[in-house]
Amino acid sequence: MQCVLVSAAGDRIQLPDERALILGRGPASGVKDKKCSRHQVKLVADYANQEVLVTQLGPNPSSVDGQALGRGQSGHLSVNSTLYLVNQSYPFTVQFSSSADQKTRKRTDDKESVQKTLDSNVMKVQQKRNIQDFFVSSPKKSTKRVLDSEDDASDAKRGRTENSDEDEENLVEEKLRQLQQFAQSTSTQQSPSQPSGTAPSSCLKSHWQQIGNLLLYTAAGVAGSSKIAGFDIDGCIITTKSGKVFPTAPDDWKILFPEIKPKLSALLKEGFKVVFFTNQMGIARGKLRPEVFKSKVEDILQTLKLPVQVFVAAGPGIYRKPVKGMWEHLCEKANDGITVNKSQSVYVGDAAGRPVNWAPGKKKKDFSCSDRLFALNIGILFHTPEEFFLGWKAAPFHLPSFDPRGLDPKGRLYDPPTASLTSTSQEIIVAVGFPGSGKSTLFQTHIIPKGYVYVNRDTLGSWQHCVSACERALKEGRSVAVDNTNPDLESRKRYLDVSESAGVPCRCFNFTASLEQAKHNNRVGRVLGRLGTNCRLHAAIHILIANRANYCGYRPRTLGFNSHFRELVPSATKHAPVNDMVFHSYKKKFVAPTLSEGFSEILQIHFVPSFSDHRSEELFRQFSEG
Repeated sequence: MQCVLVSAAGDRIQLPDERALILGRGPASGVKDKKCSRHQVKLVADYANQEVLVTQLGPNPSSVDGQALGRGQSGHLSVNSTLYLVNQSYPFTVQFSSSADQKTRKRTDDKESVQKTLDSNVMKVQQKRNIQDFFVSSPKKSTKRVLDSEDDASDAKRGRTENSDEDEENLVEEKLRQLQQFAQSTSTQQSPSQPSGTAPSSCLKSHWQQIGNLLLYTAAGVAGSSKIAGFDIDGCIITTKSGKVFPTAPDDWKILFPEIKPKLSALLKEGFKVVFFTNQMGIARGKLRPEVFKSKVEDILQTLKLPVQVFVAAGPGIYRKPVKGMWEHLCEKANDGITVNKSQSVYVGDAAGRPVNWAPGKKKKDFSCSDRLFALNIGILFHTPEEFFLGWKAAPFHLPSFDPRGLDPKGRLYDPPTASLTSTSQEIIVAVGFPGSGKSTLFQTHIIPKGYVYVNRDTLGSWQHCVSACERALKEGRSVAVDNTNPDLESRKRYLDVSESAGVPCRCFNFTASLEQAKHNNRVGRVLGRLGTNCRLHAAIHILIANRANYCGYRPRTLGFNSHFRELVPSATKHAPVNDMVFHSYKKKFVAPTLSEGFSEILQIHFVPSFSDHRSEELFRQFSEG
């Protein structure tokens, strides 16, 4: 069976069975009208029902048999209906041809076309024995090579007669049939091995799934295995044809190295399951339509012609590398129930933390270290594409300066150890530290329960309101805890002046969490927030406080994560997530506090985590960004 889309000018576009093809303005359609998007429609042919599913992608309407389609809408194109590509213009009809029709066309093909088909099939077969075994049945003397298109000697020179043409065509068809049978048997032999006593189980039909921000594609022939060979896609399996860093169009790609396909084929023969893992934030940001990227994935696998499973992190959260959510989903729900052996698995990616000039001719450093950290979080062997596919020596690399695996939950909370967190006398405590350094957690856990008034700019709206709140509390005879970042002398002097006017001491709590620590807390807090996980981190760090939540004197018994994880209690105001600009602004303004400013004491508050459950700790101890 064959499906062809035919334009009014007679141009023919072949549609494969059950595989998406994007059609729009360009050479394939012959359409130059700029009102027609380059990605106007997605076409998926259904050979069984002899129809084509048409999904509108472009901004201007297409129509199927008079039915106008809006963006995201679909219609069915049958043999007797017409697709107008855009604005009732550029008609296309669909033709389905039977195997008998194809056989007739094959018999009318010229000799060169038939020979090219034969050569193509020979190249696709993984040879385990001499391919000439299929040609010894020829009525002529068997040769030691397959004839190619350059063999244009005369029939008389080869001992042929005019009456031998039909016999030759029949022979070619028989050879092609044998090659197809051989290829199918080889493909069966290459399927991943199953554990002893387990019947082989492979995906019968290619399909997509969506789980939250995770897109999962399982190609026909994929089977579970205890051995996983994982790969990033961009910069590892493919690169741009244009030579630019980012693709200029969905078809701006090519296989990175010619060694990739045979290497992946060898892995499948050795019983590995080949899996691609890719981050695609452009989908969440609206810069990349899911349908377009799905079609790109299908095209890549069609080029490789190998059974591969593909995981796509289409937004932020637990599935985005280097967090290992995609790997966990694979192991728990997408591997046919087979337990993965991490000691026999491997991951390959180009985001490896390599510095400038890491190899001759490689002047740019890696844009990140997320692929290496992904493998590190999982606990499997890691290689770069050059190391894995080309056999290069391992390149130098740098890991992030902050390693969440090394934090000690039994460490000392503050220095000097002889000091006290609270005082029986009236005072002001002024916090100094990055967003996400644990200020709010320390105050709500250790300070607020002792009767201190909690003052926070996120709650009150301005530093002037914070100063007024301090003055009112001191007049009422109460102590005050000021939970702001207070990076410089000016921001701290406001409260020192209030304490001096009231005649009470002012202490400084300097939170020592580094920029990298605070940013890690912020990122992991977002992940846990999306999971709805409950987590409680005592003392100097709470993942949630990466977003400077406000308790206003209220101390909940359990600190819950939800989609608005900065809004922990009804009285708290909503906040946008802390972005990198806020962190770097604090760092730029920061001046270390000293006693000469007027503080009666300065405590160094350290970063000490505590967890209520294993899942929260496991997530926190993963590298969250490359």
